[in-house]
Amino acid sequence: MSNPDKNFNIEEGNSVMDSIRLSRILIPAIIGIGIVTYMMYNQLDMEEFARINWNGHLLFWLFMAVMMYVLRHLFYAARLRLMSDEVFGWKKSIQLIFIWEFASAVSPTSVGGSGVALFLLAQEKLSAGKTVSVVLYSMVLDTVFFIIGLPLLYLALGATIIRPGMTSITDLDGFGYTFMTVLVIMTLYGLVFFYGLFMNPRSIYRILLFFSRRKMLSRFKNSLMKTAEDVIVTSKQLVQKPMSYHIKAMIHTTGAWVTRFVAISFIIVALVPDTGLDIFNQLTLLGRGASMHVVTAFTPTPGGSGVAEYLFGGFYSDYISEGISSLAALIWRLITYYPYLIVGVIIVPIWFSDIVKRKRTGEL
Repeated sequence: MSNPDKNFNIEEGNSVMDSIRLSRILIPAIIGIGIVTYMMYNQLDMEEFARINWNGHLLFWLFMAVMMYVLRHLFYAARLRLMSDEVFGWKKSIQLIFIWEFASAVSPTSVGGSGVALFLLAQEKLSAGKTVSVVLYSMVLDTVFFIIGLPLLYLALGATIIRPGMTSITDLDGFGYTFMTVLVIMTLYGLVFFYGLFMNPRSIYRILLFFSRRKMLSRFKNSLMKTAEDVIVTSKQLVQKPMSYHIKAMIHTTGAWVTRFVAISFIIVALVPDTGLDIFNQLTLLGRGASMHVVTAFTPTPGGSGVAEYLFGGFYSDYISEGISSLAALIWRLITYYPYLIVGVIIVPIWFSDIVKRKRTGEL
């Protein structure tokens, strides 16, 4: 007998397939490449470019940057496999992470791919409760990484992790204020959901229902009520797990984010051979990557396209000169962003067709 929670929703399915329309894929690509082209036209120093040695050193570190993103993908797949209680094997977890990342790449960073993640996991062999648990807890774990990791890096290295030339927290400028504002929001978000998921889910449920009844928030009523129900479901799933489960989930999450930012470091090392490989420089570069991600967390463009490329040079200006920073930004996005657009176009229709077939034959 089929589970009513898992019945295939054609409208939602069409919505997912709609996300791979050519326009949805071309828009972020055009924005990103357009910004980089403009920057390279205005900033690229041909003399500096000519001095780049396209030798074994450069190719090795670019290869290592690619490997970091392969590892990142595997960390996320391992987390999904763990959270599904190994209902998903490695192959299925890797496939689903590709779709999840593709959804994030074509959605504004403030939205992300969570909505699509809920849909795609619901079509697989997970119950409704487990689906909500995986997506919501993944969001919480990602938030915890930043609200713990960034303060630790700040205590260890100082304000230089936020932007070049910053010596104390009082040196805030526009980007600095944006960084602090978003980090505070993330911290509050993380604390509220941690409290709601692990300590008092009913209190969060009542708070969200209270806000859902406010007139000024009427358009968010359904979303708030659904989130309130999701918190209860997720809490029941998580409180039964042993501590080892949460430790493994956090290790996978940390590995995924660290490899993401280390990939940037390796691109800079490739283009600027005298970049220090010591722990101070590498942790500073990691902190800059995390800070840049925080600043771009609420950008309206798909996958942060255009904004991320524009900010790249500023966040790493003390490591890579303006003359080749746009080239570095292009290489970074070619390794970390555009592959998901391309692979998603291939994988999503295959997965969708497979789901339809399995639903019709009763396998799901």
